[in-house]
Amino acid sequence: MIGYARVSTTDQNLDAQTDALTAAGAERMFSERISGAKAERPELDKMLDQLRAGDVVVTK
Repeated sequence: MIGYARVSTTDQNLDAQTDALTAAGAERMFSERISGAKAERPELDKMLDQLRAGDVVVTK
């Protein structure tokens, strides 16, 4: 199980999302502080590149 967390600004906190992902069973996690309007999201791209058959992605 792989988790992905994102917040839009540097003054927002990822802790609640990462805690929820851990509680959901995420074994690996990718997170970033970047606007959802941005076309490029490096950590999302990295996660998508690493996905394999049978992987489950969880977001919060």
